[in-house]
Amino acid sequence: QVQLVESGGGSVQTGGSLRLSCVASGYIISNNCMGWFRQAPGKQREWVATVASDGRTSYADSVKGRFTISKDNAKNTLYLEMNSLKSEDTAIYICAACLGRLFGAWGQGTQVTVSS
Repeated sequence: QVQLVESGGGSVQTGGSLRLSCVASGYIISNNCMGWFRQAPGKQREWVATVASDGRTSYADSVKGRFTISKDNAKNTLYLEMNSLKSEDTAIYICAACLGRLFGAWGQGTQVTVSS
């Protein structure tokens, strides 16, 4: 059974940085794509970034140039480095793992709050 556990969320001021982590168990991240999504209050879940099994990355336009997705295959851990945070980045950040070619496993999420 795939289990994804996020950590690293918190409260930060505008312009600050945070690094999120997602530890996977029952799953080998090196063989699969993984990603980050976020959900703000009253809004739909939004895709943030993806890292493919070969390491290629892609980002939503809203975070491009500010966020970096990466993974440590030896630690079976996914990361999201977030810089130059804005109030609109406030959301629950959710780790996702591909089952086959689609995202099919989800973590519980970690709260990120950005305030001025």
